[in-house]
Amino acid sequence: MQAAAIDPAMHMSEAHPNEFDLHRIERALQERQRYRYVTPTIIGISGGYRIQAPCCSRNIDPDGGIVDVALMLLDGRTGEWRLFFKDHVKQSWELYSVFARLKDVLDELNADPGRTFWQ
Repeated sequence: MQAAAIDPAMHMSEAHPNEFDLHRIERALQERQRYRYVTPTIIGISGGYRIQAPCCSRNIDPDGGIVDVALMLLDGRTGEWRLFFKDHVKQSWELYSVFARLKDVLDELNADPGRTFWQ
Protein backbone atom coordinates (compact mmCIF):
# COMPACT_ATOMS: atom_id res chain seq x y z
CA MET A 1 0.00 0.00 0.00
CA GLN A 2 1.43 3.36 -1.00
CA ALA A 3 0.63 6.38 1.12
CA ALA A 4 -0.49 9.57 -0.55
CA ALA A 5 -1.20 12.96 0.96
CA ILE A 6 -4.68 14.47 0.74
CA ASP A 7 -5.42 15.88 -2.68
CA PRO A 8 -6.78 19.41 -2.05
CA ALA A 9 -8.59 19.30 -5.40
CA MET A 10 -10.70 16.32 -4.31
CA HIS A 11 -14.43 16.98 -4.71
CA MET A 12 -15.96 16.82 -1.23
CA SER A 13 -19.54 15.81 -0.66
CA GLU A 14 -21.88 18.47 0.66
CA ALA A 15 -24.01 15.70 2.20
CA HIS A 16 -21.41 15.13 4.89
CA PRO A 17 -21.18 15.56 7.75
CA ASN A 18 -24.69 14.65 8.82
CA GLU A 19 -26.19 13.56 12.15
CA PHE A 20 -27.33 10.15 10.89
CA ASP A 21 -23.87 9.02 9.77
CA LEU A 22 -22.21 10.66 12.75
CA HIS A 23 -24.26 8.44 15.09
CA ARG A 24 -23.72 5.45 12.81
CA ILE A 25 -19.94 5.92 13.11
CA GLU A 26 -20.17 6.32 16.90
CA ARG A 27 -22.09 3.04 17.18
CA ALA A 28 -19.77 1.19 14.81
CA LEU A 29 -16.61 2.25 16.67
CA GLN A 30 -17.89 0.47 19.77
CA GLU A 31 -17.03 -2.78 17.94
CA ARG A 32 -13.38 -1.93 17.25
CA GLN A 33 -10.66 -4.43 18.11
CA ARG A 34 -8.06 -2.02 19.50
CA TYR A 35 -8.12 0.46 22.39
CA ARG A 36 -11.66 -0.36 23.38
CA TYR A 37 -11.13 1.33 26.74
CA VAL A 38 -10.89 4.85 25.28
CA THR A 39 -13.80 6.92 24.03
CA PRO A 40 -13.15 8.31 20.56
CA THR A 41 -14.57 11.61 19.39
CA ILE A 42 -16.07 11.88 15.91
CA ILE A 43 -15.88 15.38 14.47
CA GLY A 44 -17.91 16.38 11.44
CA ILE A 45 -15.79 18.24 8.90
CA SER A 46 -16.44 19.43 5.36
CA GLY A 47 -17.00 16.29 3.28
CA GLY A 48 -16.63 13.76 6.07
CA TYR A 49 -15.48 12.93 9.57
CA ARG A 50 -12.31 13.04 11.67
CA ILE A 51 -11.79 10.64 14.56
CA GLN A 52 -9.69 11.50 17.59
CA ALA A 53 -9.03 9.59 20.81
CA PRO A 54 -6.87 9.74 23.93
CA CYS A 55 -3.43 8.18 23.36
CA CYS A 56 -3.42 5.57 26.10
CA SER A 57 -0.52 3.62 24.57
CA ARG A 58 1.69 6.71 24.89
CA ASN A 59 3.25 5.73 21.52
CA ILE A 60 2.24 8.99 19.85
CA ASP A 61 1.79 11.32 22.81
CA PRO A 62 3.80 10.46 25.93
CA ASP A 63 1.38 12.55 27.99
CA GLY A 64 -1.65 10.59 26.78
CA GLY A 65 -3.29 13.55 25.07
CA ILE A 66 -5.86 13.51 22.28
CA VAL A 67 -4.47 12.29 18.93
CA ASP A 68 -5.86 11.97 15.42
CA VAL A 69 -6.89 8.41 14.56
CA ALA A 70 -8.55 8.55 11.14
CA LEU A 71 -10.05 10.81 8.52
CA MET A 72 -12.96 9.67 6.35
CA LEU A 73 -13.91 11.77 3.33
CA LEU A 74 -16.59 11.16 0.73
CA ASP A 75 -15.64 12.08 -2.82
CA GLY A 76 -18.83 13.76 -4.08
CA ARG A 77 -17.79 13.16 -7.69
CA THR A 78 -17.26 9.38 -7.49
CA GLY A 79 -19.26 8.51 -4.36
CA GLU A 80 -16.22 6.71 -2.91
CA TRP A 81 -15.07 6.94 0.67
CA ARG A 82 -11.41 7.71 1.23
CA LEU A 83 -9.89 6.57 4.50
CA PHE A 84 -6.77 8.36 5.74
CA PHE A 85 -4.42 7.65 8.63
CA LYS A 86 -2.34 10.24 10.43
CA ASP A 87 1.40 10.10 9.90
CA HIS A 88 2.26 11.56 13.27
CA VAL A 89 5.94 12.03 12.39
CA LYS A 90 5.16 14.13 9.29
CA GLN A 91 2.00 15.57 10.86
CA SER A 92 0.08 14.82 7.67
CA TRP A 93 -2.90 12.72 6.60
CA GLU A 94 -1.99 9.84 4.27
CA LEU A 95 -4.40 7.89 2.08
CA TYR A 96 -4.93 4.36 3.38
CA SER A 97 -7.55 3.08 0.95
CA VAL A 98 -10.72 3.83 -1.02
CA PHE A 99 -14.05 2.12 -0.31
CA ALA A 100 -17.44 1.98 -2.03
CA ARG A 101 -19.45 2.08 1.21
CA LEU A 102 -19.13 3.70 4.62
CA LYS A 103 -19.75 0.28 6.22
CA ASP A 104 -16.60 -1.04 4.53
CA VAL A 105 -14.59 1.91 5.85
CA LEU A 106 -15.85 1.26 9.38
CA ASP A 107 -15.16 -2.47 9.15
CA GLU A 108 -11.54 -1.81 8.15
CA LEU A 109 -11.10 0.88 10.78
CA ASN A 110 -12.51 -1.42 13.48
CA ALA A 111 -10.33 -4.38 12.50
CA ASP A 112 -7.17 -2.29 11.92
CA PRO A 113 -5.06 -5.37 11.12
CA GLY A 114 -1.80 -3.42 10.73
CA ARG A 115 -2.32 -1.17 13.77
CA THR A 116 -2.31 1.77 11.40
CA PHE A 117 -5.07 3.79 13.06
CA TRP A 118 -5.32 2.75 16.70
CA GLN A 119 -1.68 3.19 17.65
